[in-house]
Amino acid sequence: MPFIKVDVLREDLNREKKQQLIRELNKAVTTVLNKDPHLTHIVINEIEDDNWGYAGEQVTILKEQGFSTEKK
Repeated sequence: MPFIKVDVLREDLNREKKQQLIRELNKAVTTVLNKDPHLTHIVINEIEDDNWGYAGEQVTILKEQGFSTEKK
């Protein structure tokens, strides 16, 4: 029984995007690992910017300096 945990920054992740992420991850596990999709569990943890660090800084500070998590 696969268990997938996804940690993401709390940003523009609305209900529809979460559902899409869950569906796509479930599909990948079914296709790649040949697992029953009804036995795959997926948990999305949304983490506040202040609680996520990268390169020694809080994401909040990095965003103030122009850092973006958007794909270019």
